[in-house]
Amino acid sequence: MSLISSEVHGRVGVIALNDPEKRNAITLAMNDEIGAVLDQWEADEAIGAVVLTGSGKGFCAGADLDDLLAGSNAEEMKAIYDGFLRIAHTPLPTVAAVNGAAVGAGMNMVLACDLVVAARQRARFDSRFLQIGIHPGGGHTWRLRSIAGRSTTMAMVLFNQILDAQRAQEVGLVWEVVDDDTLLSHAIDIAAVAAGQERQLNARTKASILTLDTITESNQAVEHEIHPQLWSMGQPTFRQLVERLQSTISSKPDS
Repeated sequence: MSLISSEVHGRVGVIALNDPEKRNAITLAMNDEIGAVLDQWEADEAIGAVVLTGSGKGFCAGADLDDLLAGSNAEEMKAIYDGFLRIAHTPLPTVAAVNGAAVGAGMNMVLACDLVVAARQRARFDSRFLQIGIHPGGGHTWRLRSIAGRSTTMAMVLFNQILDAQRAQEVGLVWEVVDDDTLLSHAIDIAAVAAGQERQLNARTKASILTLDTITESNQAVEHEIHPQLWSMGQPTFRQLVERLQSTISSKPDS
């Protein structure tokens, strides 16, 4: 059985982690499948965005313990996180549709996505690394603090505070909370907005946003955006829009 399922809705690719008996725990084999699908979609101009969700009742229960315990050195441990890093580093816009519990490394899958939509009843966010006697991994604390702040990171990681969908939205981990039965369709609709834009413009803008931590002052912020903005002004989408506007203005009778 494939450990993920994939399908395409218009210009949106949907990946579902698909090992429901293990609550979609992450394995090395699952990571390979995620990478293969993203390789295919990134090479396909017809795909403009990605939705990530889970099959069954859970989103992702974290790393498979057999694979985790087999990690005897840094390189083997890093391999456990290849799947979520592949999602984090894709130039395609990504939406997490969190349909159930996201636990440990499963939360990394959420943190890897650009936008998070959560099921009102079933979604849960549970760091749980320390509660099983292991230090957080995969950049978990860095991503969580970058997204939700110091207090939330301390609360979830050190004090085992488990967040439901509403609380996760309040702390900035989740963008929107929706009814469970409309979660996936709503996530696809949101992803379709980004998918309808130019792929390269999305990719460059996403890269600019993800590197904002390197900016420390106003002039540097302008410099950060000026070159990709100039590039976008030379692309057909913007030029055609300007031509249409100029044509409309010139065709209006003088008042």
